[in-house]
Amino acid sequence: MSPVITGLRVAAGVTTIIPVGRLPDIDRAAARTAMLLTPVAILPILAIATAAGALATELGVPEVVAGAAAVGVMTYGSRAMHVDGLADTVDGLGGGWTRERALQIMRTGDVGPMGVAAIVLVLLVQSATLGALFGTPRGWLVAAAALCWSRVGTAITAERHFPAARSDGLGAVMSGSVPMALAGIAVIGYGAVLSAATWWWQSTSSAPGRPWLGSIAAAAATVSVLLLLQRVIRRIGGVTGDVFGAAIEVALTVTLVVLSAGVR
Repeated sequence: MSPVITGLRVAAGVTTIIPVGRLPDIDRAAARTAMLLTPVAILPILAIATAAGALATELGVPEVVAGAAAVGVMTYGSRAMHVDGLADTVDGLGGGWTRERALQIMRTGDVGPMGVAAIVLVLLVQSATLGALFGTPRGWLVAAAALCWSRVGTAITAERHFPAARSDGLGAVMSGSVPMALAGIAVIGYGAVLSAATWWWQSTSSAPGRPWLGSIAAAAATVSVLLLLQRVIRRIGGVTGDVFGAAIEVALTVTLVVLSAGVR
C-alpha cells in the first residue's frame, strides 16, 4: 500500500468516524503523512457539514442554527475529540500548578469549569460565524474552505520543534514527525485554497470587496496556533494528543472570526 494511502487511512482513522478497517502500526513516516493529509481526510465529513449548513440556510432557519448544524456534523464526524482536546488543554493550562498536575488533569478526561467555558465559547462563536457565512452568496464555499484549512493545525503541532510532553499516547506518536519545510508547505498550500475561495466569495456584488481576508485569516490562525503551542510547551514541556485537537479548534475559530469581517 502506498505511503499516501496509508497516511490517509491513519488520518481518517485517528481524526474522524470514517471506517478504515484495522490500522497498521503507525511509524514516523505514516504519522508525518497523516498529519499533513488531515485536511484531506476530513473531506467526506466536510461535504456533509457544508450541505447541512447550506440546506438549513435555504430552509430559512436563523443563521446561528444553520451554523450550528454544520458545527454539529463536524463535531460528530470527529467523535468530538477536538473539542474534548480543547477542554482538556484549557483545564490543564489553567488548573495545573505544576507540570505533573497539568498532565494529570489533561489525562483524566474529566471536563472542569474552564474546559466547559472554552467549549461553550468556541462552539458559539463557530456557529455564529459559520451561519453568517452561509447566509451570503457563495458563502458555503468559503465556509468549507475554512473548515478544511483549520485541520492544518495538526501539521503545525507535529512540527519537529514541538516535542511530546509524554512518552506514551497519540501525542508521542505524532509529535515531531513533520519537518519544518513540510509544515510550511502545508500552511501555504492549504492557505492558498482558503485565499482562493475567499477571493471568489468576495468578488460577488453583494460582498464588501475584501479578497485579502483569506490570507489574513490563514496568517492569524497560524500565529494563534503557534502562541498556543508556545504556552503549552512552556507549561508542560511538550504537546499531547489533546493539544492537537485544541490547535484545530483554535485555528478554526480564529479563521472564522476574521472571515466574518467579509459579511456585509
